[in-house]
Amino acid sequence: MKELPEIRGMPDPILLGEVGSTAHGTGNPGEEDLDMMGIYIEPPENICGLQMREHFIWRTQPEGVRSGPDDIDLTMYGLRKWAGLAAKGNPTVTFLLWLPEYRVMTPLGKALIESRSLFITKDAGKRHLGYLKSQRERLEADKITKVNRPELIAKYGYDTKFAMHALRLAYQGCELLGEGHLSVPMRGEALSRCRAVRSGQVNKAQALEWIREQEQRLVDMTEAFPTKLDRKTVDSRLVQMYLAKWSADAA
Repeated sequence: MKELPEIRGMPDPILLGEVGSTAHGTGNPGEEDLDMMGIYIEPPENICGLQMREHFIWRTQPEGVRSGPDDIDLTMYGLRKWAGLAAKGNPTVTFLLWLPEYRVMTPLGKALIESRSLFITKDAGKRHLGYLKSQRERLEADKITKVNRPELIAKYGYDTKFAMHALRLAYQGCELLGEGHLSVPMRGEALSRCRAVRSGQVNKAQALEWIREQEQRLVDMTEAFPTKLDRKTVDSRLVQMYLAKWSADAA
């Protein structure tokens, strides 16, 4: 497991783990960078004062330069920022709560993991669908700009990694709503199909057929899903976590 270097200014995480294609099980061995995500509890001045600090980002490559196999991308969220995104069903941030192992997991991080079912809501289904629909439409229209990988398009006729991410979102949204958890790494048909798309074993038409098939499943599941976010409980647990951390730091 690749070690993180000493990073100046990095907040102390309550939870820190590896995310990205390697964690999902969909990466190509030896070709993936190290994607890390963490959550930290901001000090009082960042919450009650003027020194707002919602996130911390560190990369081995300059901003705008694609990461390579030996690079590191680290994103850390303040707890309130993370919870705000998770409350809206953001699949990128909630994924952190389902990892099989962590680089850092404090008691407060463990408590957050134990609260992860609070974020399995109808909004989570809608947010998965929003990202998925946008990616599928861009694939259909050949309008992939921000994440364009010309070498994959030249080799396979379409951006296979972009298509794989769309298919992954569809499968994971269905699993989250249907089974109440996420398998990390992915397994079964979901994993085999995502790998087939990522490696260019299927053409674009087949990839889109799979994406549309799972998208419709997710539409049906989201429409029928009854659970909405329990804001009162989420707020209560966040307050408990902040007060516990601030009390410990002041002791």
